[in-house]
Amino acid sequence: MARRERVASTRRAFTARGTALGTAQPLALPVGVPGVRGPSPPGAPPPDLPPPLESLFDTAPESWLALQGVAVADLERLAQLAIGFSPRVSLEPDAVLLEVRGSFRLFGGARALCAQVLARCREAGLAPRWSLAPTPLAALALSRAGRGVAVLARDRLVGALAPLPIAVLGWPPAALARLESIGVRTLGAAQRLPRAGFARRFGPAAMADLDRLTGLCPEPRRAHVPRERFRARCDPAFEADTAAVVLREVEPLLVEFEEFLRSRQCGVDLLMLRLSHRARDAQHGRAAIPPHTQLDLRLAASEHRAAAFAALLTEHLARTVLPAPVIRLELRSGRLRPVVAGSAALWRPGEHGGGLARESPALIERLRARLGHDAVYGLCLVPQHRPEAAWRVAEPALPSASRVTATPAHPGSVRRPLWLLREPAPLPWPFTALQRLEGPERLETGWWDGLDIARDYYIACEPSGAEVWVYRERLAPHAWWLHGVFG
Repeated sequence: MARRERVASTRRAFTARGTALGTAQPLALPVGVPGVRGPSPPGAPPPDLPPPLESLFDTAPESWLALQGVAVADLERLAQLAIGFSPRVSLEPDAVLLEVRGSFRLFGGARALCAQVLARCREAGLAPRWSLAPTPLAALALSRAGRGVAVLARDRLVGALAPLPIAVLGWPPAALARLESIGVRTLGAAQRLPRAGFARRFGPAAMADLDRLTGLCPEPRRAHVPRERFRARCDPAFEADTAAVVLREVEPLLVEFEEFLRSRQCGVDLLMLRLSHRARDAQHGRAAIPPHTQLDLRLAASEHRAAAFAALLTEHLARTVLPAPVIRLELRSGRLRPVVAGSAALWRPGEHGGGLARESPALIERLRARLGHDAVYGLCLVPQHRPEAAWRVAEPALPSASRVTATPAHPGSVRRPLWLLREPAPLPWPFTALQRLEGPERLETGWWDGLDIARDYYIACEPSGAEVWVYRERLAPHAWWLHGVFG
């Protein structure tokens, strides 16, 4: 009775599995994707990928998707697209491999994942051949042979590989000719040869390839590391002689740059646009036209949106005089900065304490684009006792959500004026006309760099009522100087 129950349960499992495969809803794909049937007649179900070759008893722990058949120049772009479906991506000289077993549940199964990958490739203008297999070398061999199939079980892999020509493994022509001379033309025939004799005649590397093909030995893969900086260029179909034409030509590069940053969840605070001109020699005493024009966009905060880059480039190009028509554009990024997502404030800026975290960078960048980078700057403090050396020009400080209010000064601490003169000026009034409020405060420092000072500072009230910061030199001739004015 136990045997009959096991047979019946096995039969029910096969029946249920066949019913599920037979009633699965077909997945629509664009016409022209490799492995997809042509246009269907009206009323027919949409085209679909072939059903995966799977088994009830044997499921492979890994599933490798091979994308092959694109130009070598497009492999980097194809690998970048594949990273959106799996973190385990590796490159071959003619293909991209990605391990997708862990992504099946996320994308709705093997067929749905393959369909989405191919749809993304088609949107990017790529049409690779594809195959899914339990080992990377098997997926690569199936894709090179043009078999758009998905093999999910190891016991179905040998049958799928058997009719393929041996040339899909990329062996040397001499080894292929020797196998051809003994009548071995397919992978199935090669796997049926005696192992010891095959290894002795064709070497252990060829035997290891056959073992890696079916998963008898592991095949470690080197992970593809995406490039850390963006660099792209384009050659316009005609010479660009105006800022509007240059901006129109650079917009596709900005869209590609935004996708590059979004995939890494990063932004940049430096973007460089290089415009190449046609070189000309100096004639009739005129200076030669420079071969390049460099535009550097230094942003106040990390940015990743193409629209923001385009707006700043519009301002910069409006101030730039092109010395000659542009024949090439090159876009390069600075170091990538992590982008920390944050929610918008509940109140408007300036209302009930609403911050300016989003508006401040845009304002600073717009002012710099119109007035120049050196016209907009911030100030930072330097740990120096000499007042003229206690600050320097720096990048504008942006408001931060985590910033807390400053701790009030100690009642006994000294005060400093808000307006400090660039250089001390001789006192315009006699010292007897000033009303002394605080002081003296002695500053005697700087002996280590030869710019030492020896001064006694006072806070006083000048005849019109303003508070000023004055000092008297301790060395002869003991002159009085005005150094700052309090607000």
